[in-house]
Amino acid sequence: MVSGEAPQAEGSVRVDAWIWAVRLTKTRSQAAAACRAGHVRVNGERAKPAQALRAGDEVRLRHAGRDRIVVVSKIVKKRVGPPVAAECFVDNSPPPPPREAAIQVPVRDRGTGRPTKRDRREMERLQAPRAPHDPAAP
Repeated sequence: MVSGEAPQAEGSVRVDAWIWAVRLTKTRSQAAAACRAGHVRVNGERAKPAQALRAGDEVRLRHAGRDRIVVVSKIVKKRVGPPVAAECFVDNSPPPPPREAAIQVPVRDRGTGRPTKRDRREMERLQAPRAPHDPAAP
């Protein structure tokens, strides 16, 4: 391996740089924006992009509609390939929800115009969770 790609066992690195280096986000600017927005927590505390990260720290990241919980095992300063990146953290994230559980959005044909009152009621009926029938309700 080239010396710049080798994982390092000691030292510290910026949170945004590490999140980007181990491929949790696509770009470093996305990682920094997630930190500024409060979507990154290190050991339970809200993290700023320049916060130092050490081995053993727990990082919680909310990105792309999913929570990622990882424990830092190796510090890397430069972006590494996926096999090396997988060795740099322990993933304790909950599994993603199955595709069937995702919210299904009704699709209207293009050019059909504005939905009618009847169409809107049908869409609301499909989207609303079913409640048990209550005979006392009006």
